[in-house]
Amino acid sequence: MKVLDLAAAKQKAYRLLSLRPHSEKELEKKLREKGFPAVVIKETLEKLHDLKYLNDASFAVSLARNLAVNKLWGNRKIAAGLREKGLAAELINSSLEKAREEVSEEDAIEILIKKKAAKKKLTAFDVKEKQKNFQALMGRGFPPGLILNKLGKIKKEDIDGEDWE
Repeated sequence: MKVLDLAAAKQKAYRLLSLRPHSEKELEKKLREKGFPAVVIKETLEKLHDLKYLNDASFAVSLARNLAVNKLWGNRKIAAGLREKGLAAELINSSLEKAREEVSEEDAIEILIKKKAAKKKLTAFDVKEKQKNFQALMGRGFPPGLILNKLGKIKKEDIDGEDWE
């Protein structure tokens, strides 16, 4: 192992982490793509763990929270995104639980439906509008049963009521 390789790998990792947080697998993959040897990557990741720059648990919780609360994604899409980052299933499940303490999937669907209704100044959804909403919510990773349940309960007073704010 060359000292230059190790220094270059650390530098690359620091640069990547300065842009945004990464999972361990994600960072490992990027360093491998840059042509660093496995032993250098391993030592670099250990150093980042020691410095507390790399922590998959906090990364997973932070990302899941952002996707659930700010982007209003469903659990399916969030889980797929976290799996893509190379995170373990147990970590994904616990992260989703923590993220859902703040905004449940039911609440997220209601917020999205209200936003859609307010944007189009609708007082009620017709069948075509419900179908569009159903497809949009499916694309965000919500379960079909929950979507149908929420779309079926929409009433005029819900759309223009004060509690939507």
